Amino acid sequence: MAVTGADIVELDRIAVDEALRVVELAESADWDRDTPCAGWNLRRLVAHMTAQHLGFAAAARGAGLEAAHWQEPPDMGDPALVHRVAATAVLAAFAEPGATEREFALPELGGSFPGRQAVRFHFIDYVVHAWDVAAALGVGLELSDDVLGAALATARRVPADPALRGPGNAFAPALDVPGRSGPLDETLRLLGREPHRWPAAA
Repeated sequence: MAVTGADIVELDRIAVDEALRVVELAESADWDRDTPCAGWNLRRLVAHMTAQHLGFAAAARGAGLEAAHWQEPPDMGDPALVHRVAATAVLAAFAEPGATEREFALPELGGSFPGRQAVRFHFIDYVVHAWDVAAALGVGLELSDDVLGAALATARRVPADPALRGPGNAFAPALDVPGRSGPLDETLRLLGREPHRWPAAA
């Protein structure tokens, strides 16, 4: 069944809510933990997530080309709170009538995209980033089979061309997917994550 604009907005909301849940499990000593994002501790990962929320919110309202909207916040003294404010902003922007019918300027992806496709980009990013946070904290994700199935369908559509993967791109090179992998495991491997290194979050 085709995913409508309303469907993808709801799927994205669920992924963002799960990311909020796991981010807010972090205690003060956790922000320096390593994450699956090479070179980033948990505080830096959440700063990136915050910037992406703000950038996509701006893009939904026609201001995606303004670089200031994509910058990481200078004050990450309370990462969970800063992240929640940004997540609330992007969910509100995506929920506006007609949001998925607009063009989103996404400079990091090199152009403008139909709103429905742009929200799908955000959705898959936040399934993966929710897992990144959960992995860093050693907890599991709580996402339904429907959400994970939609994430896998999206991951299978992400170009695997090595020229479009790796440093400076959204995802690392795809990894081999063992037979009988579950949908989350396959999604992560297709997008360059190594779930076998972080088993508590699988």
